[in-house]
Amino acid sequence: MPSDQKSVETPVEARRLRRGDVLELVMEKTADRGKCLAYHNGQVVFVPHTVAGERVQVKVVKRNRKFAEAHPLSVLESSPNRTIPRCQYFGSCGGCTLQHVAYAQQLKDKHQLIREVMTRQADLPDLEIRAPLGMAESYGYRNKMEFSFSAYRWLSREEIDSDMIYDKSFALGLHPPGNFAKVLDINECHLQSEKCVALLNGVREFTRKSNRMPWNWRHKEGYLRNLVIRESAHMPELMANLVTFGYDEEYMLDLGSYLQSEYPYVTTLVNTINTSHAQTTFGERIELIYGPGIIRDRIHDLTFEIAPGAFFQTNTLQAEKLMTVVHDLAGVTENDHVYDLYCGTGTIALSLARSAARVTGIELVEDAVQNAKSNAALNAIENCTFISGDMLKLLTPTFAAEHGPPDIIVVDPPRAGMHPKVAARISQLGARTIVYVSCNIQSQARDLKVLSESYRAVVAQPIDLFPHTHHIENIVLLKQK
Repeated sequence: MPSDQKSVETPVEARRLRRGDVLELVMEKTADRGKCLAYHNGQVVFVPHTVAGERVQVKVVKRNRKFAEAHPLSVLESSPNRTIPRCQYFGSCGGCTLQHVAYAQQLKDKHQLIREVMTRQADLPDLEIRAPLGMAESYGYRNKMEFSFSAYRWLSREEIDSDMIYDKSFALGLHPPGNFAKVLDINECHLQSEKCVALLNGVREFTRKSNRMPWNWRHKEGYLRNLVIRESAHMPELMANLVTFGYDEEYMLDLGSYLQSEYPYVTTLVNTINTSHAQTTFGERIELIYGPGIIRDRIHDLTFEIAPGAFFQTNTLQAEKLMTVVHDLAGVTENDHVYDLYCGTGTIALSLARSAARVTGIELVEDAVQNAKSNAALNAIENCTFISGDMLKLLTPTFAAEHGPPDIIVVDPPRAGMHPKVAARISQLGARTIVYVSCNIQSQARDLKVLSESYRAVVAQPIDLFPHTHHIENIVLLKQK
């Protein structure tokens, strides 16, 4: 190129977006995972922490063939649906993504997102989708939180910009969005009660003074791994579960004495031993330090014992609404045989048992099945049978012949949804009604396409079990064609 010629940068408006581009966008609507969507010359751009209708300045941080992702730099024109986040860690913590959106608008956005997913992915444009059932108080609803110890502390932007010097070799808190290598050290969280937050800070103080090393995922060493706090919504019972690499009886007894002295509302302390390299709160065994080793909670008139590793809906008050909706949609009569697939610890099965002739629950995890049997005995329910096994291997015509065919099937699978063959086998069982409960509307939509070959989707009832996050529970009623 001749020396008197200068390279001219192509304006952003005339080319594909690149990392580092700064744009002004008008956010069109809320999309998946709580991000808002905008268009720039026909190119889709996703931006977190914005509200539909706002004009914002953003910086592109990621680009692929289908879309770009950007971070907001400033809000030029704010939406009336924007609100001030309650938590000081909003934006740095991965726990909540929607605290900046008024709660009423969160419910509207989730309602619209379900409509789009059911129309485009499930091919159910005529499905009646009722308004989500929200909460009167949208904070302090979680009965369980898992906090992580880490030798790699993540500093928020405010901490980086301050004059403070932080010890980055110790943290107890939550992971920042998309980063499982580091942990944001937090001293407040509005998803659990104030008691739980006080306990979190007390355990941090005790463990820091003890000179015990937090888990170092790079070197696969350290002692302190997780703190799991579970609190009953209807009974004065609270469990602290310290997950450690190995067992140190003297240390745990010291912690037990500290908690009983400073936090007497902690009714039981257990120690889960996890010597694997996996970042999980499950382990090889559980040591009981004091108390009964469980807590109890209620859903309507049923009492449930909750063990350290047992699954229980994390929002007890909304779980009560969920059980009512499942019962009403299923239309159970005293002559019906109900299959509860992926039954967990039996919450749905037991809630339907008193209206049905009998209920058969199937669950992969043996410990959950034993917990379900214990809960049935605790509530004097005798018409429930719980079976452990892989749904793909277990759910066959032979199984139906042995245990009796179902009149009604309730499915509540993990987030990944059902194996396609399981969905096909469910269709072959001939139940007149299916009630599909899901915490992942994308996988639910995929499964509904399979079920729709034999069943007609009638109505969907969303329930907001997870305010201020992008998650939503959705219950769909299907009738045999």
